[in-house]
Amino acid sequence: MKKLFRLFYTNLFLTNRLFGAVAACVVLFLLSFFFPWLGIVPDIAFYALLALLIADLFILYRVTDGVFAKRLAPERLSNSDENELSIYIENRYGFSVNIGIIDEIPEQFQKRDVWFTTTLAPGERKQINYMLRPTRRGEYEFGFIRVFVRSALGLVSKRYNFEQAETLPVYPSFLQMRKYELMAISNRLTEIGIKKIRRIGHSMEFEQVKSYVPGDDYRTINWKATARRGDLMVNSYTDEKSQHVYCIIDKSRAMRMPFEGLSLLDYAINASLVLSNVALLKEDKAGLITVGEKIGSIVPADKNYAQLNKIMEVLYKEKTRYLETNMEALYVTTRRVLKQRSLVVFFTNYESLPALQRQLPFLRRIAKFHLLLVVFFENTELKNLSEQPAKDVEGIYIKTIAEKFAYDKKLMVKELASYGIQSILTAPQNLTINTVNRYLEIKAKQKI
Repeated sequence: MKKLFRLFYTNLFLTNRLFGAVAACVVLFLLSFFFPWLGIVPDIAFYALLALLIADLFILYRVTDGVFAKRLAPERLSNSDENELSIYIENRYGFSVNIGIIDEIPEQFQKRDVWFTTTLAPGERKQINYMLRPTRRGEYEFGFIRVFVRSALGLVSKRYNFEQAETLPVYPSFLQMRKYELMAISNRLTEIGIKKIRRIGHSMEFEQVKSYVPGDDYRTINWKATARRGDLMVNSYTDEKSQHVYCIIDKSRAMRMPFEGLSLLDYAINASLVLSNVALLKEDKAGLITVGEKIGSIVPADKNYAQLNKIMEVLYKEKTRYLETNMEALYVTTRRVLKQRSLVVFFTNYESLPALQRQLPFLRRIAKFHLLLVVFFENTELKNLSEQPAKDVEGIYIKTIAEKFAYDKKLMVKELASYGIQSILTAPQNLTINTVNRYLEIKAKQKI
């Protein structure tokens, strides 16, 4: 009995309408002292309110399971993307009710205003959709779904608690990966900024002999087949396949810098996942290496069906470190793991020219055996500062320093190019498009 009573009052909430009605009764009682002609009006109002309150309690509590709610969530969430979740709600009362719903979302979002309101007719069912955008990989714990029900009287509200604690993993941006995958399959990459590269020459990967059509390169005419058929025949070539593409991700403290809620490491992880997927669609072999003060995870290059899942599982757990990158260990690992010439895409960040020069000897050694592409980031905040007009001496000083740092980034690109190392200097939000662009350009020019 004590437990039932505790459940009764812990799930009972008084509404503003009830407080307003009580305040009106108090005012009537006060006025009755000054205006005796009010008589028993305050008593009638009070007992009427009491009767309505009892009736409201009765109709809400006479049904133990008046509503049902359930959270509909995907098996995993995509980092940095808008993920759709839903709440299914069903009215089991015999009358219309006003519903308020609180979904206890994970603490990582730091949101306490996830509140939904709706009205349900008798037996009606609804699905309420909302979006969440996680900015960190890892496990996110969801709590209860709490539903507050009010009748048409609206004097009290009954709370229903639906225990649906669940943990959802947040993986690197697989939604972005699927978007690029669909574009690549349908040859529509140009629609999202992937530029078309003019092919220089042709690949030596033979595909078939076909009839000549205007526009074919006359240098590919197969004279023996032409003599046999009595019609012009040409050799058709296709892109070279099974080339190795390795993404190397720097996990050092330089990658902890935040941008729009995500660290640079997260941007690099999302871009690596998309690039690996596009490489596999192009029938190349994709691999992965992570490095901090020591070598982290290694996924040897392959092109089987499960390769992308292996890469995703590894990237899901990666975190930034607090020490400098061990470039010597990285060089030794590339010599040991990469058995043939490969495209090596190194995601890192340099904020000063000396930081690049410390790593340059090892980058040059890697570039001797592989096609090295160094990807690092623009400091967009400094770029914005350098473009703003200076209004005083302090503004001139800040603008000068910002321009110096921006100029140093351009010097880094020239420094790498002087040693035959390709590079991409990009804003974080353009990282994926610029990286895939460069990969397609390298494939088109047959540089691997």
